[in-house]
Amino acid sequence: MSSAQAARLRAALLDPTEAEAIEVAGSVIAAVLVPVFERSGELYAVFTRRPTHLRLHAGQISFPGGRREPDDANLTATALREAHEEIGLRPESVEVLGALAPTPTVVSDIAIYPLVGMIAEPNQPWALAKDEVDSVIEASLPRLAATHRLQSIERPDGTSVTTDAYTAEEETIWGATARIVTDLLVRLASVPS
Repeated sequence: MSSAQAARLRAALLDPTEAEAIEVAGSVIAAVLVPVFERSGELYAVFTRRPTHLRLHAGQISFPGGRREPDDANLTATALREAHEEIGLRPESVEVLGALAPTPTVVSDIAIYPLVGMIAEPNQPWALAKDEVDSVIEASLPRLAATHRLQSIERPDGTSVTTDAYTAEEETIWGATARIVTDLLVRLASVPS
């Protein structure tokens, strides 16, 4: 990624320590990594597709991440550990640029703290933890932004919610992940290219 893209991202993001101090609803604290890279001059983000057999958020598109463990020094460590476990992204290959605003999940009662990390353009297959990740989606942020809409989604419990939504590889990104994407896109739009 160009140093200009990294500087632009860094200018748009929150300091991770300050973001970690923001309280949002959720009895479980979790962190996700929003891995970004540059390909042909465009920023891309890396998403995961969750297996359909999972109890929570089955089949949904998300960022690699999970619950904070007692041994994690902070939520940045949580996000990096989880990305390594889920998709094989080594922590030392990630330059954490900053954080996005934390967001709660409504149904699963989780407070999600997103961290944005710059990675090199992927040139090898991802090493997936098959019990947690079905596949990886690498999505262009400008093309993702062009698919933005408000959409009514039916949850597994039969209730419906109107949410920000995006499309990547014919998959709908919605809920907390879509809120994270919206926050990232709005922040990027506020910083000149």
